[in-house]
Amino acid sequence: MATLLHIDSALLAGPASSSRTVTDTFRKAWQEQHPEGTVVYRDLDTNPVPHLSAHAHLAGFSDPSAHTPEQAAAFAERVKLIEELEQADAILIGAPMYNYSIPSTLKAWLDNVILFGRTAGVEAPAAKGTPVTVVASRGGSYAPGTPREGMEYVQNYLEAILRDTLALDLDFIVPELTMAPQNPAMAELVPLYEASREKALLDAQRKGKETAARHAA
Repeated sequence: MATLLHIDSALLAGPASSSRTVTDTFRKAWQEQHPEGTVVYRDLDTNPVPHLSAHAHLAGFSDPSAHTPEQAAAFAERVKLIEELEQADAILIGAPMYNYSIPSTLKAWLDNVILFGRTAGVEAPAAKGTPVTVVASRGGSYAPGTPREGMEYVQNYLEAILRDTLALDLDFIVPELTMAPQNPAMAELVPLYEASREKALLDAQRKGKETAARHAA
């Protein structure tokens, strides 16, 4: 039985969030294709994980037998997150762009699961090759050739972390121009937003089914 690790980090809930709408579409397609599978869900907005502390960080570089009580407690929380990553057969992450980067709650999760010598920094990281789909929504457009291309730090950062550091099999779905319906100055971009949204939903449905099909057999 396959396990999907689903992580959302958007501040807005339900349909008000573009990233949550698309991750929900992916998840439903995955479950329809693989109903006997397990979904481990983390909503980092309503239930944020602890930011990486000195205790949790230093414990990752020392023998457990030498941990102080504070280090042991902090590291146990970190290990729980790492084990969820390691045990997942597929990963789904909602990563909206806030102020040109990812939400701090998602950064905190990443800081916890990156453990050199286990999930990173070795020839075969613990989760190597696990497919991960990131829904990287954004209010404008930061695509190549656009005026704000140089301000795209979400995909660039997550490529470095998820693909190059954790060695995951990374794929992006990018709903863009999500502020167009609310911002009168972007009114002429609404058709492009609608096309981007439709493509993202179709891509999520297709990718959810494809990802589940790897394990359904």
